[in-house]
Order: sequence, then C-alpha cells, then structure tokens
Amino acid sequence: MPSRPTIAIPLLTLVPGELGGSETYVRELLASLADVGEHEYRVVLPPVAPAAGGALPSTIARGYRTARTMRERLAAMSLATVRPGPLRASLGGVDAVHFPLTIELPRTSLPTAVTLHDVQHLDRPELFSRAERAFRAVAWHRSARRADLVIAISEFVRERAVERLGLNAERMRVVPQGIDHARFTPGHTAREPFLLYPARGWQHKNHARLFEAFALLRREQPELRLVLTGGDFERLPDGVESRGHVSIDELVSLLHRASALVFPSLYEGFGLPPLEAMACGCPVACSNAAALPETVGDAALLFDPTDVESIAAAIRDVLDDPQPWVERGLARAALFSWDVTARATDSVYAELSTRA
Repeated sequence: MPSRPTIAIPLLTLVPGELGGSETYVRELLASLADVGEHEYRVVLPPVAPAAGGALPSTIARGYRTARTMRERLAAMSLATVRPGPLRASLGGVDAVHFPLTIELPRTSLPTAVTLHDVQHLDRPELFSRAERAFRAVAWHRSARRADLVIAISEFVRERAVERLGLNAERMRVVPQGIDHARFTPGHTAREPFLLYPARGWQHKNHARLFEAFALLRREQPELRLVLTGGDFERLPDGVESRGHVSIDELVSLLHRASALVFPSLYEGFGLPPLEAMACGCPVACSNAAALPETVGDAALLFDPTDVESIAAAIRDVLDDPQPWVERGLARAALFSWDVTARATDSVYAELSTRA
C-alpha cells in the first residue's frame, strides 16, 4: 500500500492570545485534522507556542527566535528570511506545505497553499498604520501570489483577493470556518438582561458606535447591561463592563445567559462569534459589513454598523422578539463544523500533493 503524502503546516508567526480569529482557526483546524484527516502531517511550531500542534506530530523550529512582540516577530522573520537553512530543514521529506497564517515562512520550492483571512488593509487602509500596511504588502501579498493554491475563508475574501490582489480565481478554494458543536450548544439557564460583544478593542470592531447605540437603549431599558470580552477597556460608559480575556467555558456561559449577542464589526473575513452564539441558542444582531451577511445568512438581524440608530433599532427588535432568531440561528449554525472545514482543507492538500 503506498504511503500517504505528508503535509507540513508551519505556524512560525503564531503568538498565543494575539491573533484573534486566525488563532482559533488554526487550533480548531489542527484538532479536526487529527480526527478526520487522511494525510500525514508535520506541524512546525515557534518556540513561543510549543503545544499548538495539539495531537498532530509536531516539531519546534530550529533557528527561529523566540518572538512575542511585533518588533520581535519582525526581527525573527527577517533573520529567518536571510538564513532560511535550518527552517527549510524542518520541511525535509514532506510533499506539500500549508501556511494557515498566510505568511510563507520559510520560503520553499515545494507545492504550497496559504490561507487568506482577509484583505482588510486594502479595503480599509485607514484602520492600519503605514508600517502595518507596508508589512502586509510585502509578507501577505508575496505569499498569496507565490502560492499554488489560496484558501479563502469566505466567498467575500475570494472576491476581494481577486479584485485587490489580482489573484487568479482558478487558484482559489473557499473553505469556511466551523463551529465546535461539542462546546457551543444550547443552554438551559434563564436569559439575563445583558448584551454580549466578544471582540478585542481593535478599531474595526467599532466599540465606540456600539456604546452610543447602547446609551440610546439604556434610556428605554435602564436595567440593560453590555458585557465585553476579548481585552481590557478603559473609561467604559455606564452599564458597560469588560471581562477581559475569558476561557471558552466562560464564553459559553455568557452566551447561554445573554439576551442577545451584538456584533457591530466594520470588517470581517468570516465572523465566527455570531455563529457560535447561534449554536448556543443566543439571538444575534449583526453588522451588514464585509463577509458577515454571507456568514450569518438570514439567521441574524442585520444593521448598518456606521449608523448608531440602525444598531439600536436592530438590538431593540431582537430583544422584543428573540425566538424567531433563536430558531433561525440554530438551523444556520448546524451547517458549519470544523470537521467539514478539515475535510475540505484535506482536499486542497490532495490537490497539492499531485503537484509534488
């Protein structure tokens, strides 16, 4: 019986707790590949994330610096580019390489796929510093253009990459993200009078407008609260509290108890939190921007995230009549799973291995 192709999955730019949804994608993808994957795998890890490979065979990259801050990461990547030998050695004997965090590091002549999570720096450049835009223009653009295949996490990302990066649509494969249905399930606790927004304090997450909309709602419902997770926030308005970074178990508990999840993001390449809320039976009011309408379908009440009145009205409507949104949300969430994501990604690997 012929041996199965081996796929290397380098994660050298991973910094635990710093990459948001892309880190969730990586960890869940690897866990499901361990369960349902049909190839051999070798995860190449940075020193700061020695356990990120989960149950898959893993190796710590030789010759890659320990790097946590952006400055340290840039220095480590620069050195790895100048002296690629030790890192390339970690790819010895594999048939193809997948870079799930977009950046091709180390550069290789093997068949490659990269996952493209968004092109936000091109669509919304005002949200990025000049240095961040320059970095993505070099690292992301070059990696996506060199790859044999590009995995886009939504049709929206595929379309924007074709338009903004000039990628050939025939080289792109759309593989949506999934939900861990063993964790995100409906609860049996009573709903409490608070809204939940799980998002870091990045500019595109649009907290300022949400606070304005929440203030309008508080005039009508003074008992209503807004709970934030994902980071630390200062000078929060009345009725708003931040839980910081929370565990998955705590997040699920919040989703079981919240009256609704509100998601006013200005830009998402996919948008996983609304689906996770739906899987927990939590009704969702959601931005109509970027990939979010594609992700949530008709299972969330959409609003214009640039219009404070629109945000408030959508939340008000969901709170007044939540049950239809609960039912639609459960049906929508059932369409997504990480096993489906892993099998579709494995199909991309099979395509790549024929080019070896």
